[in-house]
Amino acid sequence: MPASPRFSAWITGLVVMSALCATATAADAPAGTSYQISDRWALPGTGSWDYLTMDAPLHRLFITRGDRVEVVNTQTGALLGRIANLPGVHGVALAPELHRGYTSNGRANTITEFDYETLAVLREVPVAGNNPDAILYDSASKRLFTFNGRSKDASVLDAVTLKPLATLPMPDKPEFAAADGKGMVFVNIESAPGRLLKIDAFKLAVVANWELKGCDEPTGLAINVAQDRLYSVCDDKVMAVTDARSGKAVARVAIGKGTDAVSYDAGLGLVFASNGEGSITVVKVLPADRYAVAATLTTQSGARTMTLDPTTHQLYTVTASFGPVPAPTAEQPRPRAQPLPDSFTVIVAKPAP
Repeated sequence: MPASPRFSAWITGLVVMSALCATATAADAPAGTSYQISDRWALPGTGSWDYLTMDAPLHRLFITRGDRVEVVNTQTGALLGRIANLPGVHGVALAPELHRGYTSNGRANTITEFDYETLAVLREVPVAGNNPDAILYDSASKRLFTFNGRSKDASVLDAVTLKPLATLPMPDKPEFAAADGKGMVFVNIESAPGRLLKIDAFKLAVVANWELKGCDEPTGLAINVAQDRLYSVCDDKVMAVTDARSGKAVARVAIGKGTDAVSYDAGLGLVFASNGEGSITVVKVLPADRYAVAATLTTQSGARTMTLDPTTHQLYTVTASFGPVPAPTAEQPRPRAQPLPDSFTVIVAKPAP
C-alpha cells in the first residue's frame, strides 16, 4: 500500500523451499483463468489509502483514505458516501447481521462504529492497543478484533456493546487477518521469517504459532475454508500455502514484486496476489495441493492492495500517480514519493471472455 505504514523497500530475492514441490507450472493451469482490466474510476482529492473492503450484497466498495472512508458503487464507480473524521484510518469491518460497520483509526487509537446501511456514525470508542491497523469481525463469536501495529497486540471487543474483552500479545507486528466462520481467527505476523497465529475467538487465546519458512514479512492473508488452506503473501515474491488445521507448510508459489494483498475466489478456484510492481498474479488451485500461476495481469505501479467481489468474480485495486522522491532530511532520512492530487484511481478487473 504505497502510502500506508506498510510501504517499505521490496525484497527482490525469491526464497522457495526445495521440500515444497507442490507448485505446478503455468502450462498445467486450465484455460479460462485469465483476467482483463474493465474499468478505471478516478476519485478526486488527496490522501493516503490502505485496506479495501467489499460489500457484495449492496454493491459497495469501502476505501480508507487517510482521514476518511469513501464508499463507491461497484457497478458504476459512483461515490455513494463518505465517513469522515477518522484520523489515520486503516481498515473497515462489516457486520451486516448487526446492521453495523467499524473502522480502525490508527492515529486516534479508536474504533468508529457506523450504521451499515446509512453510513451514519454511531459512536467512537478507544482501544487499549497502539495504532489499530487490520480490523476483523468474527461472525461466529460476534467479536471484533483490531490488530495493533505499534503495540504488537490484538484488542478484542464485544461487537454489540463494544466492551473490551481481552488484549492478546503478538510476537511481532500483526498484519492482515482472516476468519473461518467457525470461531477461529488467523493473522500474519510481519517478521522474518514470517509467522502465522491461530486464535480461538471464543476462548480469547492464541492456540497456535506457526513459522512460515520461506516467507519473510507476510502481509495479505486469505482463507480457503472448504479445503482448510491459508494463503499468505510475502515480501520475497512468494505466496505461502498453509494447512489451517495443523500449520503444515503445503506449498510455495512465485508471485510478483511488492505484494500486499491476496484474495481467494471459491467459485473459480483462483487465488489473486496484488503486487506493487503493477500486476496481479492469478494462481489456480489444482488437485492434490498443487498450484499453478495461470496468468499475470498488468495493472499500474503502486496497486498493492485489493479486494474481491465473490459474486461477480471482479477484482478491485487502487493506486495513484506519484511525484518525485523528496531529498532526504534528518527528520526523513528515507523519504517516499507522495501521491499527486486528484490522481487516485480504482482499477477494476474481470474474467476475460
